[in-house]
Parts: sequence; C-alpha cells; structure tokens
Amino acid sequence: MNDLQPLIPSHGGYRKLKSFQVAQLAFDVTVHFCDCFVEKRSRTNDQMVQAARSGVQNIAEGSQASGTSKKMELKLTNVARASLEELRLDYEDYLRQRGLTRWERSDPRREALLALRPARLEEVLGWAAGVQGGQGGQEERSGRSGQEGKQRAPSTSSTPSTSPGPDEILANGALLLINVASALLDRQVAAQAAAFERDGGFTERLYATRQARRHAP
Repeated sequence: MNDLQPLIPSHGGYRKLKSFQVAQLAFDVTVHFCDCFVEKRSRTNDQMVQAARSGVQNIAEGSQASGTSKKMELKLTNVARASLEELRLDYEDYLRQRGLTRWERSDPRREALLALRPARLEEVLGWAAGVQGGQGGQEERSGRSGQEGKQRAPSTSSTPSTSPGPDEILANGALLLINVASALLDRQVAAQAAAFERDGGFTERLYATRQARRHAP
C-alpha cells in the first residue's frame, strides 16, 4: 500500500513552469504589439491576443487538471502548443505582408534577446529600444544623408533591413519568445505522453487503490 502513488498527486504548479513563464511574456508582448501596430477593432488584433492568451491559459488549465486526468493535461498542453503556432503565423504574416524582415536564427539582435533571458515586458521593450537606437547610430555613421532621396526597397529574409522600425523589431522579438515557449512545450508534451503510457492516469490509480484496500488485512 505504501508503494502506491497517491490517488490525486501533486499538481497545479504551473507558475513554476518555464513554458508558462515564457508564454506569458509572449502574451504581454503581443498585447503591447497589437495596441501599437494592429488596428484595435480588427479581427487580426483579436485573434492574435486570443491565441497568445490561449497559450498561457491552457498550460495553466492542463497543469491543474493533471491531478485527476493526465489525458486532459496532455490534451490541453497540446492546445497551448497549437495556439502558439497560430500566433507565430500571425507574426510571420504581419512581417511578410509589409515587406519586413523575419530575422535569421543567427541574427545577433535575436541572440542578444535570447542572452538577456527577459522575464518582463519592460525588459523586452528595453532591448527593442536598444536595437532601434543602435541601428540609427549605424546609419548616421555610414552616411545616411547621401541616401535620403532613395526609397528603401522592401527587405526579405535574405536582405536584412538596414533600419528596422519598432514593429519589425518587436515582431521578431515575439517570434523568438514563441519559438522558445514552443520548444519547451514540445518537450513537455513528450514527457507527459511518456508518463501517461508508463504510469496511466487517475482511473489506473483508482483501480490500484481499490485493489490494495480489498486485499488489505
């Protein structure tokens, strides 16, 4: 009897999950991004905010449900992952439709945000301001005044923008956070699936508990 798992194991510690923390930060960034750059009454604004929110809420709900349903935990964690994928596509569409750059994985600006390990919106905004200020300084030093009469061509992933606007910077920052949260959730889903296959869920624990009591002296 002492070797049995508790009928309702410890659960609900989602606030300590790194996936929850990063997804929550991506949500905060998305709300700020949509307030600044997406028409407030548009369907896109609502969809992006809701997808970001769904990523956070389903991690929390799955963690809480895990006490009595590992199957539900796995399902909701998958929903969170799918919501972040939807959000990723929204950001990529925003950049593509406006001829803005989606930064490469090795872009130093992207790596700087990754190294910062931000935990709050203000830290991401500080990074974005630093990127924009640094780019502006580069332009001035390279003789921007001689290019004033030329129209900047739309940038592509292979032709990075020489002067990214705040929307391009913040969208790429959000994409990085989404990538990190998605990778963490992929590992979380794999671990949950393995645990469910190995240990079963509430039904199996309930059966084992009943059997143990039935055969107890």
